[in-house]
Amino acid sequence: MSISTKYGRTYHYPFSPGTTSDDRFNHQYWQDLQKINSVVHTEKLDGENNCLSKYGVFARSHVAPTTSAWTAQLRQQWALLKNDLGDLEIFGENLYAIHSIEYQKLESYFYVFAVRLHGVWLSWEETKFYANCFDFQTVPEIKIIEKPQDEEAYAQDILQIVEQPSIFESYDIHTQKPCSMEGIVTRNTGEYEATDFEHNVFKYVRKNHVKTDEHWTRNWKRASLIWEKIN
Repeated sequence: MSISTKYGRTYHYPFSPGTTSDDRFNHQYWQDLQKINSVVHTEKLDGENNCLSKYGVFARSHVAPTTSAWTAQLRQQWALLKNDLGDLEIFGENLYAIHSIEYQKLESYFYVFAVRLHGVWLSWEETKFYANCFDFQTVPEIKIIEKPQDEEAYAQDILQIVEQPSIFESYDIHTQKPCSMEGIVTRNTGEYEATDFEHNVFKYVRKNHVKTDEHWTRNWKRASLIWEKIN
C-alpha cells in the first residue's frame, strides 16, 4: 500500500507529438478549458518528478521514500524542513541528474510545479507562495491565459512557444547544440480536486524528446549549476 497518492497521469494535447506507448491524449481538452477561468503555461523541465511530504522524498512510486543517489541533496533539504510541512505535499522537477536535455543556466536543482493538501491541488498562486516559504523556485511561468476563446489560435500559440529554447538554455546531450524546450504543462490557475486532475492539467511534449539509448539512471551525471560555469 502506498503511503500517499502519487502525481496523476498528465494527458497530452491531441496535437502533442512526443508521446510514448504509455501516454494518453485528452481529446476533450477544449471542452475542459471552457470550464476553467484561466490557465497558466509553464515550461516542462526534463527531470524526475519528486514529492516532498512529512513522510519523506518520493519519486514516481509512493510505496516508500526514494533512496536514489540523485535525490541525496534533496533529501538533505527535506530533513531541514520536514517538521514544517504538515500535510502539504510539494511536487517538483528534480534536475540534479541530466536526462536528455542539459541545462546551461540552472540556478538550483528542484523546481516546484504543484502542491497538494488534503486531496486538493492548490492554486498556482498558493503553489508559488508555499514554494517561496520553503525557499524553492517554481518551474518557469510562460504566460497566463484568461478563458481561451479560439481553439485554433490557442493551439498555434502553444506550437510557437515550444519552438523556443528553455529559459535555462537547453542543449541536446548528444549533439551538445542548443535545442528547444522539452514542452509545456498547462494547468488551471485555480485550485481543483485531485479526482479532477485530468480535466485541469494538460501537456505538450516535442517529438523525439528522449534520445538516450538506455535509461538515464544506468549511467547518470550530475548537472552543473550556473555558478560552476562562470570563469
